[in-house]
Amino acid sequence: MRHARRRVVRRLTRLTAVGGLLLGGAMVTQAAMASETPPGSARVLRAGGGTTDTGSALVARLGTARTAGDWVGADGRPVVAVTDDAAARAVRRAGAEAKVVPHSMDELKSATASLGSAPRVPGTAWAVDYRTNRVVVRADRTVSAGDWSRLTRVAAGIGSFVHMERMKGAFTTRLNGALPILSTGGRCSAGFNVTNGRSDFILTAGHCGPAGSTWFADSQGDRQLGNTVNSVFPGSDFSLVQYASGKAGAGAGVVATGGGKGVRITGVADPTVGQRVFRSGSTSGLHDGRVTALNATVNYPEGTVTGLVETTVCAEPGDSGGPLFSEGIALGVTSGGNGDCTAGGTTFFQPVTKALTALGVRLLVSAQDAGGAGGGASSAPSPAPSASAAQGAMAPNAASPGTSAPVTGTSEGSTLLARLTDTRNIGPGLLVIAGSLIALVATRFIRSEQDRKAYRRYYSATWG
Repeated sequence: MRHARRRVVRRLTRLTAVGGLLLGGAMVTQAAMASETPPGSARVLRAGGGTTDTGSALVARLGTARTAGDWVGADGRPVVAVTDDAAARAVRRAGAEAKVVPHSMDELKSATASLGSAPRVPGTAWAVDYRTNRVVVRADRTVSAGDWSRLTRVAAGIGSFVHMERMKGAFTTRLNGALPILSTGGRCSAGFNVTNGRSDFILTAGHCGPAGSTWFADSQGDRQLGNTVNSVFPGSDFSLVQYASGKAGAGAGVVATGGGKGVRITGVADPTVGQRVFRSGSTSGLHDGRVTALNATVNYPEGTVTGLVETTVCAEPGDSGGPLFSEGIALGVTSGGNGDCTAGGTTFFQPVTKALTALGVRLLVSAQDAGGAGGGASSAPSPAPSASAAQGAMAPNAASPGTSAPVTGTSEGSTLLARLTDTRNIGPGLLVIAGSLIALVATRFIRSEQDRKAYRRYYSATWG
């Protein structure tokens, strides 16, 4: 009876070991397939590639002396502001909607230049409103009555198309998206992952910290993410945080939107006025709004920043540097604004295209559209696109953040258990195979020893 039990145990052990070999082989194969980066590249959004690109192409062809900007209409069609009937006919022939306005872009830009040359007043901002053909100047609650009066006189001297508005709250940078990054200076949000071909970086806001700032993924300072190696603020508002490990890790082409979920980033472009956009931040999560102006100027207390994207998306302290995107296209990183996500407000963003060009890096994008599994990232170049993000003929209300994906984060600081259970890691499969081989060898050795002892007992009993 004892020998029968031993045989059953040995057989079960061998079967388990064989099953382990098969399982380990499958795990190694899966890990090898998951670690391959499929060929892919950022979506190149060129003029003429979509219906909304018609507007920017017409503006470029007709010139700024005869046009005053373009935007996306409620029906998804491009609208171009023009100053004469001949230009309006050209716009309609191209399939876009024309709106005849009194002031050209040259006049509007001249007005913003005059405002910029006036004495700087912190707490003010201005931008060209394409839809109303005006320059809108806003002042927050920190602007004194005397400064407001002087700025009003400057505006009156420029022309009646300069519109003055008082705002609630204060224009501030949002220091303190996607995933939080922390330093001794406060908390910001990671924007997009970028690379120069040798090392990977986080693209975030410049006001988050100067060059040399050290960033962590936790408040205890146990998980160092990296260091700021380049920072521009004021003037512009972008910076690069180099990963301590040199690589962004798995899921580099995904931005977090909360609850363990994210959106795959597949390209980069400049936004269009009227476009529906989405912002993610570590404080307030995912919110949406519309682009209301381009090339906005904001006079923060720390300094003046120009060339920003103005939106109706809300933001709160800690959202700085977080990503702005639409339909999976990277558009900007959060700079600052006024209000909050309860009362609403205005938020400004640093365009991604300008930051990539200035820093000499390219976006890391999701490889899903190139036939990948979706979680990988491609470091293929993301060329500078046309002046608008191609939403095609899509109505603004139909726009979405993009294709959803789980947030995997980086391998930096991950636990041993997490690494062992990670299906992209080849190690667990090899461990299973090694354990199964040891089990097979052990059962064979034990059986041989038992047979040898049995033979000795038989020999002793027979030959006494």
